[in-house]
Amino acid sequence: QVQLVESGGGLVQAGGSLRLSCRASVQMFEARTMGWFRQVPGKEREFVAKISRSGTSSDYADSVKGRFTISRDNAKDMVYLQMDSLQPEDTAVYYCAAGWAGAPPRSRFDYASWGQGTQVSVSS
Repeated sequence: QVQLVESGGGLVQAGGSLRLSCRASVQMFEARTMGWFRQVPGKEREFVAKISRSGTSSDYADSVKGRFTISRDNAKDMVYLQMDSLQPEDTAVYYCAAGWAGAPPRSRFDYASWGQGTQVSVSS
């Protein structure tokens, strides 16, 4: 059974920073691409960032490139999202996602499991 638990969300002023964490209770964590997504009520969930199984490769949405950094610790089954220079448009529920063991995602949203999300609110 896969369980993903996000933490670290909160309220921050524009220009501030937050670090999200995701604890994964999943077999073969090191064999899974991990991702972060976000969703605003009434809108579709959108991709934020992903990181390869080894942690040597990452990809970001254009809207967060240069401000957000995804990382992982395979020894602790953790994935992180460092968010700097936050803006009001970053306000959303942020979700952690675990990919399929041994295979990269076949499409942007092709992930095996999703967390419950953590709220990030950025005030202007």
